[in-house]
Amino acid sequence: MRNLIVLLLTLSMLSCGTSKVVRDSRKDLKGSWTLNSFNYSKTGSFKVDLFNDASTDCFEGSTWEFIPNNSSGTYEITNSNCATGPRNFKFQIDEIDQATGLYDFLIKPTSAKGKSEYNQGYRLKLAGITETTMQWRQTVTLDGSPFTIFMNFTKQ
Repeated sequence: MRNLIVLLLTLSMLSCGTSKVVRDSRKDLKGSWTLNSFNYSKTGSFKVDLFNDASTDCFEGSTWEFIPNNSSGTYEITNSNCATGPRNFKFQIDEIDQATGLYDFLIKPTSAKGKSEYNQGYRLKLAGITETTMQWRQTVTLDGSPFTIFMNFTKQ
């Protein structure tokens, strides 16, 4: 009887693990990426700051490195008109959001040692990922209505 209970607990824990789709997305995510461009759900010119760090102008052309086995990474802003240099983060891909059909993606800035300095994270949607392209979406409020920022990456 005791063995049966241990077996059932073990099976239930394994079934609660990360889904195959999330594991495959983490494999595709591994490596170096370039954040090429931004698009917006509304037309016009917008000044948008990301991750409490810098404007989208600064992020264009930034390089990103993802290390899935410890859910960490870095991005480096290279635009000389901005505060350049590497930034560290932890990330997490969660199961699909039933409302949007997209995967939740959490970015949490950290120190070089992986410690969160402000205990603050940013929730985005992983809208699509292939071996060579990736798109994130972040929806914020602008003038009282939803406004979506699309971030487009290519793998290096």
